Amino acid sequence: MYVTDDKIAAMAARYGAPQRRRFDVDVTAKELTRIRSSQTDGRNHDVTLYIRKDDCLIVMAKHIYPPNLYRAPSGGLKPGEDFETGINREVAEETGCLIALDKFLMQTDVWFHHESDQLFWRSFVFTADYVEGDFNYTDFHEIRAVRLARWDEFEHFGRVMRSTELGGLHYRAALHETIVELLNGKGSLG
Repeated sequence: MYVTDDKIAAMAARYGAPQRRRFDVDVTAKELTRIRSSQTDGRNHDVTLYIRKDDCLIVMAKHIYPPNLYRAPSGGLKPGEDFETGINREVAEETGCLIALDKFLMQTDVWFHHESDQLFWRSFVFTADYVEGDFNYTDFHEIRAVRLARWDEFEHFGRVMRSTELGGLHYRAALHETIVELLNGKGSLG
């Protein structure tokens, strides 16, 4: 586990103390195996970014997603990277953009469960502002498309996520609903 308490505390000092929430998520055996395969070097986290551009948010779709399903971009830090370096690298790879971090909104403690097997995961959620870029992302292996979405489209995305059998997408829907709650249901990140 190379995202240390010290690194998290430094981000909280700079961008505000995040809310902390726990999620318990049932997943399929295949999903649990896929999540485990992403745990190179002991990784057990992602950084999720709600990036404002004008009156919209930058969203991405993975190849495995149903048509018209998008979500906030996310990615993992590499060993030895600080948060800002890893975030900037991931955002460039997944969206083709440069951003300015704004607030550290939430840290999650997630337990993915399949029968008696379980796996611990964390998401670190930030808001950010678009600075520049053209959506020419470079992570073609993982990302199918990038676009802008209105805040109210996330309700549709959540319904699509929950209509699947994928617990990981159910978690993403719950994560967004919690962000709305933390922002007092304002319907915006401003």
